[in-house]
Amino acid sequence: MIVISYGGGVNSTALLIGLHSRGIPVDLILFADTGGEQPGTYAYLPIMDQWLLDHGMPQITVVEYNDRNGDRLTLEQECLRSGTLPALAYGYKKCSLKHKAGPQDKFCNNHPPCREVWARGEKVVKYIGYDAGEERRRDHALVYDLQDTKYRKEYPLIDWGWEREDCLAAIRDAGLPPPGKSSCFFCPAMKHREIRTLYHQHRDLFDRAIALENNALPNLTSVKGLGRSWSWTDFVEADKNQMALCSLFPETDMPCGCYDG
Repeated sequence: MIVISYGGGVNSTALLIGLHSRGIPVDLILFADTGGEQPGTYAYLPIMDQWLLDHGMPQITVVEYNDRNGDRLTLEQECLRSGTLPALAYGYKKCSLKHKAGPQDKFCNNHPPCREVWARGEKVVKYIGYDAGEERRRDHALVYDLQDTKYRKEYPLIDWGWEREDCLAAIRDAGLPPPGKSSCFFCPAMKHREIRTLYHQHRDLFDRAIALENNALPNLTSVKGLGRSWSWTDFVEADKNQMALCSLFPETDMPCGCYDG
C-alpha cells in the first residue's frame, strides 16, 4: 500500500511523474485542503487530476479538517475564532500538523486497504517529496520515521538524485505547466515579494490576511504580526512607493520581482 501526500507544488508533482515513468504503482494520493491554499494551487488540482487519469493513476482525494462536531473548520476560521495567528508565526508547526497531516492520517485510519495492511502487522509506505537538495530535512526526520509504527517513509526524489531543477524539467517534459508555490495565502513564511504578488494579483486574499493579523493583534506580545518580528501591515506601509511603481507594470513584467513565476 503506497500513499502519496500531494501538496500541489513542484516536488510532489515531480514525484508522481517520476513514479509513473518508473512503473511504480501508487494506491492513494491525498491532498489536505486547509481552506486557505494559494489560488494557483486550487487551479492546478484539476490539471493534475486530468494528467493522473490520462496515465492510469489514482485521482487526488481531498481531505479536510473537521472539528469534534464533524463540521468543516478551516485554518483561517480557527485563527479568527481564537484571535491568534497561524502557529508558524509563533515558531511552531502545529497548524501544518493539525490541518495537513491530521486529516490525512484520519482518512488512512478509516481507509480499509490501509487497515488491512496494519492488520497483517505491516506498514503502509508513504513517499515524501523532499528533493535531493533537502537531505537535511530527511536526516532530521529519520529519528521520527524509525519510531513510526504505521508508516514506512521513503524519499524517492533524493534516491533519484533529483534536485529542484530536475523536478521542474520532469514536469515540463510531462507536458504540464509548472505549479506555483504551495502554501496558505496568509503563511508567516511568505517572502516580501510573495506578499507583494498577493497584494497586486489577489487583493481580496491580501485583505483577508490583514484582517486575520489585525484580529490577533490584541493578543500578541513578542510576535508583531504575520512576519513574526514584523507585521504585514507595517511592511505594506513602508513599501507603498515600491508598490505604486509595480502597479504601473503588467504582472509578468514587474521590475521589483513581485511576480512569482
